Amino acid sequence: MINYVLFDGPRVRPHLLPLVFTRPIAELRVGIRTIAEKWADWLETEPSYLTLPYLQKKYPLKKSPDTIYIHGGLCPNERLVRSLEQLKPGEALMQGNILLAVRGSKLTLDELVPDNPNFQKQYFWDKATVIQRLPDLVVYNGDQIAIDFERITLGRTSQPMEDRFTACYNESQIFLEEGVQLRSAVLNAENGPIYLGKDVHVSEGALIQGPFAALEGSVINLGGKMRRNTTIGPHCKVGGEVSMSIVMGYSNKGHDGFLGNSYLGEWCNLGANTNNSNLKNDYGNVKLYDYATGKLEDTGRQFVGLFMGDYSKAGISTMFNTGTIVGVNVNLFGAGFTPKHVPSFSWGGADSGFQPYRFEKAVEVARNTMDRRGKLFTEEEEDIWRAIYDIEQRKPDSESL
Repeated sequence: MINYVLFDGPRVRPHLLPLVFTRPIAELRVGIRTIAEKWADWLETEPSYLTLPYLQKKYPLKKSPDTIYIHGGLCPNERLVRSLEQLKPGEALMQGNILLAVRGSKLTLDELVPDNPNFQKQYFWDKATVIQRLPDLVVYNGDQIAIDFERITLGRTSQPMEDRFTACYNESQIFLEEGVQLRSAVLNAENGPIYLGKDVHVSEGALIQGPFAALEGSVINLGGKMRRNTTIGPHCKVGGEVSMSIVMGYSNKGHDGFLGNSYLGEWCNLGANTNNSNLKNDYGNVKLYDYATGKLEDTGRQFVGLFMGDYSKAGISTMFNTGTIVGVNVNLFGAGFTPKHVPSFSWGGADSGFQPYRFEKAVEVARNTMDRRGKLFTEEEEDIWRAIYDIEQRKPDSESL
């Protein structure tokens, strides 16, 4: 039986920081599911991970003499799965200069590069969605919601719409899991599907445009405006205006304010009236800090918002510039626009400056935060944090990240 492993491409991973400081690439959510969840569905087996050593304990690697290694940022489709099944040992599946997959035995991350001369290259000529840069996550999110929606709902029946004050448009593209509560909301699926997971609560006056997904236990607060191409992960509380954004699990943006073309990690919190810019006044391309180069790089895109690592928080009325990167475990507060890049384990704001966030204090806050949700901050998590803390004390480079 073939073993499947999702690998963190060593030349791609640094470009996806800070979101992958705390997880393999395949654990990123795009659409309704994470990339790993998509592959588990298509392959009908749980793949394992090949990632950096400090993450490997939490995300273990299953070894086998016959393994297909799959790019962690690759989203599956039927033709891709068929192409993987046809790979012979030593063959690599390529799209241009991107290594999509390779069949081999006991390969290392350093070997999983597109110019490895030991691979016999086969080319995939059909469409493939590959996450290689941070903006890709939000750009492809709407299409991935639609693909995931079709697979999740195939052959199933939505729970009935029982609230007579909720208005639905194109109801055949709206799916409610068990326990969903709707109160005087408007759901418009004319431009894409709407998926509401188990026990999702949509409060009075909420407006939702598809493609949209909210996962198990999440709450859309009073009057929340959820615009298209948006995913709200499990156990989140979201309000205000959210557009073309992804919010990972257990994160909150519970109050008024705008979040657009953005990605929030897990256990993040945005204070009341927090806003981000997603478009420059001159309508030019947005530059975004890139950990691979250590400087601002042109994204080639006009709409780019905020990318925030896990466990980071922003006080009330925080203002984020167009194309802002916030690392892991950052505590932001004060007036003025934040810098375009705020390193992990920082504490402060634009007006007061920044200082290091004491590691012990950060751990204490995380334990208290997770305890409120009935979750445990483990020694395994603390070890990951220490590794990130040490990395961020050094000058970032592609070898150490």
